[in-house]
Amino acid sequence: MNTQSDALRESPLESHAVAVISPGRRMLWSLRRELWENRSLYLAPLAVAALFIVGYLISTLRLVSKVHAGLVLDPLQQQEALQRPYTIAPLVIMGTTFIVSVFYCLEALHGERRDRSILFWKSLPVSDLTTVLSKASIPLVFLPLLTFAITVVTQWVTLLLSSVVLLAGGLSVADLWSHLPLFQMSVMLLYHLLAYHSLWFAPFYAWLLLVSAWARRAPFLWAVLPPLAIGVLEKIAFNTSHFASLLGRRFSGGGQSAGFEPGHMSMVPLSQLGVGQFLVSSGLWSGLLVAAVFLALAVRLRRYREPI
Repeated sequence: MNTQSDALRESPLESHAVAVISPGRRMLWSLRRELWENRSLYLAPLAVAALFIVGYLISTLRLVSKVHAGLVLDPLQQQEALQRPYTIAPLVIMGTTFIVSVFYCLEALHGERRDRSILFWKSLPVSDLTTVLSKASIPLVFLPLLTFAITVVTQWVTLLLSSVVLLAGGLSVADLWSHLPLFQMSVMLLYHLLAYHSLWFAPFYAWLLLVSAWARRAPFLWAVLPPLAIGVLEKIAFNTSHFASLLGRRFSGGGQSAGFEPGHMSMVPLSQLGVGQFLVSSGLWSGLLVAAVFLALAVRLRRYREPI
């Protein structure tokens, strides 16, 4: 009887303690855990941005002579020459964060089984769904926004350095500021990151997380070999390459450059972005559906997989 009464007295306190931890707070702490354990997520793009600024600072020693040489170019060529450093910076930083995203996804669920920290994390009141979603939000939400912020700061630092050098050389900075639409470039960059690097690449990142939850070793090979085997088998059996074409369209943006002209360093105008066409495209929604299936399988695998 005393045991029952003690349980009745303790149960409201226990239920109240559990209820205090809302799902949003659990997700927030899970995200903080990812950032705490994987500092390369933000250190790598910051280091690349710093190297770009240092390299550009060295190149500014010849900036005055470049401006004088650019005066003989037509206005379109002058504008492209002025915008070139400000379009190279986002490409370099985006390439860095993409590589970071790939290795993070491959290690996200595999690493905690390898170092057996999964035994500790599973003892906390955080579900497998919350854990997988928090890890998926890193390449889908956090890294695109971080890339945008770092790129914008890098472009403005580059602009200020250029202005100081031109003023020190006795030249006007009016042409530089008037021919450099940083606001428009920032809007197009944000669209490119959210549409292409987040939504369009969602099935790719979800597949890497699924492999990370399943593979016992060498997750990179298990992520690459099955698609490669499917493509080779299709080619041998049917002499077709539909699967390879599907992957090619996924990696090339489905024919949509999402803010960057293919094979070109300049950005397309805002009026040509085709946001509505992108949002209603079948490739986007089919890819998101595939990503949801991959993430659901990753949640189930994490629930039952044992430490390595």
